[in-house]
Amino acid sequence: MNGYIFKRMIPVLAVLSLVASASSLSFAEGTHVVKKGDVLWKIAEANHTNVSELAALNGLKDPNIILIGQVLKLKEVMEMSKKDQVIAVLNSIETGAAAPIAAINSEKYIQHNLGAKDGLAGFGELLGQLPENSAKVSVVRAFEDGDYVFTHTDYNFFGPKIGFDIFRFEDGLIVEHWDNLAVKSEVANPSGHTQIDGVIEVRDLEKTADNKALVAAFISDILVNGQMEKLQGYFDGNHYIQHNTQIADGLSGLGTALQAMAEAGVTMTYEKTYKVLGQGNFVLAVSEGSFAGEHVAFYDLFRVENDKIAEHWDVIETIPSQDQWMNDNGKF
Repeated sequence: MNGYIFKRMIPVLAVLSLVASASSLSFAEGTHVVKKGDVLWKIAEANHTNVSELAALNGLKDPNIILIGQVLKLKEVMEMSKKDQVIAVLNSIETGAAAPIAAINSEKYIQHNLGAKDGLAGFGELLGQLPENSAKVSVVRAFEDGDYVFTHTDYNFFGPKIGFDIFRFEDGLIVEHWDNLAVKSEVANPSGHTQIDGVIEVRDLEKTADNKALVAAFISDILVNGQMEKLQGYFDGNHYIQHNTQIADGLSGLGTALQAMAEAGVTMTYEKTYKVLGQGNFVLAVSEGSFAGEHVAFYDLFRVENDKIAEHWDVIETIPSQDQWMNDNGKF
């Protein structure tokens, strides 16, 4: 892997509850954990490759420098898609598996979770704050859009949470991460739906671009510019499944919720959309705005069917004041 510097891996290995002895670590087939006395040419020879290929595969600037504890890839993990690699990384938060971390570029990991310090070491430090054996991860939906993978996950992460994560790949490795988390509701919404249930199957891959354009237009017309006269054109009558914890199904449910918010003096404003990612019939929009007077990030996942919005999940997270940020990369 590109630049796996041992001292930067220590926090991650520690929080993943790995033992100190490399021989007892459980790494995936196709990797090698550097031990005392190892040199790259011997590792290459033992695995029927050469130094040049091994150095290129792992992004080694100097093939003469490898460090004890460093995880070296011995072959391209071609059988694993970006989506599968991300799922493995997320699952490792619960399982403690070390091998999936090789998918992350340790020298360039840009963190947008404002509660974590930048870099791979910051990720490890955050995990180290979790109560022992408390982490739970169930990836319910995962999608791939070019260099991006986005997921919809049922967590126990400092308490029960529902979250969206976005990972960006560069040169085959994860180099950037965004997320949005909300407390998991203990009760269903007015129509009996949870924050995570509903359709999972990805279909209509050939319509990905059209569906992304539809959602981008909806966000712009309705949520940013408030052109409510266009609202019905985005839906198939009242056939609309809603997973927001406070809103019932259908446009009627949305109307009722908006009226109740207005009566309570609660405002919701979308100011800017930063990303619209999609795969087939699923589209995720990432926006900035305000809700009930708080500066927030909106992550909205839509399922599109027959060119209409058919289902919606969301997570709204308050953005802390800048003096509380653990990194300088910003939420978006």
